[in-house]
Amino acid sequence: MNSSSSSSRKTIRRIESNGHMDSLPSSLLIHDILSTLDFETLCSVSCVSKPLRLAASQALSLFSSLDLSAFSPDAHLITQIFPRFTNLKTIALNCLRLDDIYVTNILGAHVEELKLLKCSSLSSHVLASIGTCCPNLRMLVLELADTDHPKIFSRNLAQLLRGCSHLESLSIKIRGVQDYADSFRSIELHLPQGVKFLRLRPILERNAISLIYKLGVAKYINHFIPVCPDSSVFNLQSLSLVLDVISDELIFAIANSLPFLLELDLEDRPMSQPRLPHDLTNNGLQSLSSCRRLISLSLIRSHRNRPVYFKNINDMGFFLLLEGCKNLESVRVGGLSIVSDAGFGSILQSCLNLKKFEVRNALQLSDLALAESLGGSCSLVELKLVSCSLLTSAFIEDINSSSTLEVLDLSGCRSVADACLSSVSFINTLNTLDLSGADVTDSGLAFLSKGNSPIARLCLRGCKRVTNEGISLLLNGRGQIRKTLSTLNIGGIRGISDEGIQTISTAALALSELSIRYCHSVTDASIEELVSESRYQNDGKLLRKLDLCHCIGLSAHSLETLKSPYFRALQWLGVGSTRLTEKGDAALAEICRGRPCLTLCQEGCEVGCDDGWQFHRSTRG
Repeated sequence: MNSSSSSSRKTIRRIESNGHMDSLPSSLLIHDILSTLDFETLCSVSCVSKPLRLAASQALSLFSSLDLSAFSPDAHLITQIFPRFTNLKTIALNCLRLDDIYVTNILGAHVEELKLLKCSSLSSHVLASIGTCCPNLRMLVLELADTDHPKIFSRNLAQLLRGCSHLESLSIKIRGVQDYADSFRSIELHLPQGVKFLRLRPILERNAISLIYKLGVAKYINHFIPVCPDSSVFNLQSLSLVLDVISDELIFAIANSLPFLLELDLEDRPMSQPRLPHDLTNNGLQSLSSCRRLISLSLIRSHRNRPVYFKNINDMGFFLLLEGCKNLESVRVGGLSIVSDAGFGSILQSCLNLKKFEVRNALQLSDLALAESLGGSCSLVELKLVSCSLLTSAFIEDINSSSTLEVLDLSGCRSVADACLSSVSFINTLNTLDLSGADVTDSGLAFLSKGNSPIARLCLRGCKRVTNEGISLLLNGRGQIRKTLSTLNIGGIRGISDEGIQTISTAALALSELSIRYCHSVTDASIEELVSESRYQNDGKLLRKLDLCHCIGLSAHSLETLKSPYFRALQWLGVGSTRLTEKGDAALAEICRGRPCLTLCQEGCEVGCDDGWQFHRSTRG
C-alpha cells in the first residue's frame, strides 16, 4: 500500500468514527479521496459502511489503471469487477487461475498498457485476440506456458504484431518443456517500427543475430561488412534475451547494429560447456565497448544440468570493455570462472555512476576486490554477490558506513558469518538482506537486532546454525527490525520449531509474508498461533502469503484453522508435500470458497508461484 492510500484510509476511518460520513459531498469523497486509493485498499474501506460501498462502486469508473498482479483472482472476481471499470488504460493481471475467455473479455481499444503474468492456462490464441482488440496498445508483457505447437504460436504472434502497430515495449516469456526457441522468427517480419524495448525468452542465437541486423542502423553482408549506412526507423534502446548460447558473433551484431542501446540484458542456458568459436571471448567484450551510451549491462551464464562458465573471458576482457562503457549504472555478470579480483575491481573503480552491482557464480572473486573498491565512497544501492565461494564477512566492514545501500544479497556465500551482521546493522538505509546458506548463528542475529537497519525483507533460508533462540534475539531486541520486517524466509532450518513461530507471530509487528518450508519441527500449534488475535491488531498488516511446503509435522487437522474467517487477508498459501493435502481437492477447495483472492498451491512452488507456475494446478473454490 502506498503512503497516499494509507493516509486516505485513515482519513476515512476517522470521518466514519465521528459520524460525519453522510455530511461529506459525494464528489469530494469519490474524486478527492477514494480515487486516490489502490484497488485492494478501496475494497477494504468499502466494507466500513453502506455509503462508502456505494461511493467506492462509483469511484471504480475513474480508475485509469488496475494492478492485480500481487494475487491470483479467479474468474468470478474478474467477471464481477471489470464491467465497473470504464476508463482503464493500464492493466496488470495475474492469470494463474484464468482461461482465455476471461482474459479476452477485458481487452479493448482503450487498453494502452497490458501485463498478463503467469498465464499457465492461456493458449497462444490470446496473442491474436490482443492484436484484434487492442489497436492502441503501446506496452505488452506476457508470460505464457508452452500449451500450443510452436507453429501455432508463431502464427498468433504475427497477428498480434500486425494488429498492434503502436507498440513501443514488447516482452514475451515462454516457459515449459517444448522447444519454443525457434518461434520468434516472425518478429523479424512484423515487429512494429516504434518498438524501443524488446524482451524475448527463449530465442535461438542464430535467430537473435538475424533479428538484430534487421533492427540495426545499417545494412550488412555476412553480418560484418557494412554496405551503406542508413538510419533505421527502429530506435531500440533496451534489449533483453535468453538464448541457447552467447557468442562473439551475437555481440558483434549488437555492437555493429545497435550502438545507441541504453540497456543490454543477455542470459544463456547452454546444455553443455560451449566451445570455440561458439562462445563469448574478450574480443566480443571489446566490440561492445563501442556502445558508449550503455547504462545497464547484464551477461549471465546460468547453470542447468551441470556447471557452465564463460571460460574464454578474463580480466583483459573487462579492461577493454570499460574503455568505452564508463557510464554504466547497473552491471550484472554471472558464470565467470577465470576473471579475478582485478577484473571485478575494474568495474567498481571505472564506473563512477554505478548503483547496482551483481556477481553470480564467480570462482575467483574474493574480499580483496571489494575491500579496495567499496571503501569510503560507496554509492551502491544494490549489491548482490551470489554463490561466490571465496567471499567472507571481511569486506562488509568497508560498506557499513554506506548512506545509499538498500539491497544486500549474499545468498550461497557459505563463508559469510556473524561478523557480517555486526557490520550490516550499521547500514541505516538497508531494507533487503538475503543470507541464504550463510554461516550465521544466533549470536549474529543478536547483532542485527540491536542496529538501526530498517530491514523489511530478510532471508535466512538454509542457515543451519540458526535456532529458536536466534529468532527471539532477532525480534525482541531494541533495533528497528521488529517494527519494519514484513517478509521473512526461514525455510530449511531444522532448529526452528513452534517456539520460534510463536516469537515471530507476536514480535514481528509488520509481518505480511512468511516462508517456513522444510521446517520439519513445526506442528499444528504454529498455525494456531499465527491465527491468534495478535495477528489482527495491526492496521493493514495481516499475513498475506504463507509457505508451508514440506512441513511434515503438520496434520490434516490444520485445514480447519485455514478456513474462513481465519487468515482473512491471505492471498497465497503453499501446502505442497504436507498432510494438508490428504483430504483431497474438495477439502482444499472449501478453503478457497468465498476467497476469490486466495491461491492455494499444491505444487511446491516458491512463494507466489513465481517459479514453476507453468506446471501449476491451482485449487479453486
